[in-house]
Amino acid sequence: MSEPIPDPISGPDPWLVVTSSRHFPAWLAAERISLAVTTYQTGKLILIGLHPDGRLSVHERTFNRCMGLWGDGQSLWMSSQYQLWRFENVLMPGGRHDGYDRLYVPRVGHTTGDLDVHDIAVEAGGRVVFVNTRFGCLATLSPRDSFAPLWRPAFLSKLAAEDRCHLNGLALAAGRVRYVTAVGTSDAADGWRERRRDGGVVIDVTDNRVVVAGLSMPHSPRVYRDRLWLLNSGTGHFGSTDPVRGTFEPLTFCPGYLRGLAFSGDYAVTGLSRPRHDKTFSGLPLDDALSSRGCEARCGLQVIDLRSGDIAHWVRIEGLVSELYDVVVLPGVVRPMALGFKTDEIERLLTVGAANVL
Repeated sequence: MSEPIPDPISGPDPWLVVTSSRHFPAWLAAERISLAVTTYQTGKLILIGLHPDGRLSVHERTFNRCMGLWGDGQSLWMSSQYQLWRFENVLMPGGRHDGYDRLYVPRVGHTTGDLDVHDIAVEAGGRVVFVNTRFGCLATLSPRDSFAPLWRPAFLSKLAAEDRCHLNGLALAAGRVRYVTAVGTSDAADGWRERRRDGGVVIDVTDNRVVVAGLSMPHSPRVYRDRLWLLNSGTGHFGSTDPVRGTFEPLTFCPGYLRGLAFSGDYAVTGLSRPRHDKTFSGLPLDDALSSRGCEARCGLQVIDLRSGDIAHWVRIEGLVSELYDVVVLPGVVRPMALGFKTDEIERLLTVGAANVL
């Protein structure tokens, strides 16, 4: 099944074509979920759901360099080039807007400056925590400053806007920040690039201890069903870790550079990208793994059965899009859409909240 989106500027040729395996729409319906995806280089928030007739619904909006995502079905948090945005669904339960059952509107924007924000999470108490990759720390929002630092790795001697270790991933456990991933343990500006093949680590922030080492550009750590899962992106493997033994256990090889990880029931959803031809992505074990399997890197999503490691469903995202960053599951959502700033829709949509007494 496919959903082409025509480019209204350059003509009828679609700039984005989303194609799925045959049973992927039925899987979305059975799980009662939709998906939200950010694209890295093309700056798009893509929402994937279902039309009433069972066809894929694909809706997109433009936000420059959008990356990290967090969502619970009602709210979305997303990082962009120099801001963090909170979207709220403005529809009442059972409401519809042009056939969509969720309408996400960017209500609050926090201007942080270019922190190269990667993963975002909202703790159980409501605090927003994000990975400030440029400074190599975890941070939260500040009403006055670009950010308020919360934690940094023990191997970093100072806070500096130098991307020393390429801290990128964040995992919650029991509603609190617990684990992070970094591509290296360098304490020099941009030093992580020299250890891309095997310098990646998982750090437990509760005691600032490296619990897994020897990874290749790890991303997207997530705690699910009491296990810590992550993407060993430089090798193309999705799997779980044992922080006690300090090991990574691959479950599935995926044909592409992995970023973005979410879960629904017995399934994981991962994002795939086609690696850029630059020094960041060249020379990784992924190159040899793709060659030995006789395949090329793809851009899209993989739905992985956690019980067997098999690829149950897939989505290909083609056209001008070649890189994804994050993916989140939107529970209980059938067909979502969002408003952005490139059209006047957001100017015309007005909603009224509950009355308050002066």
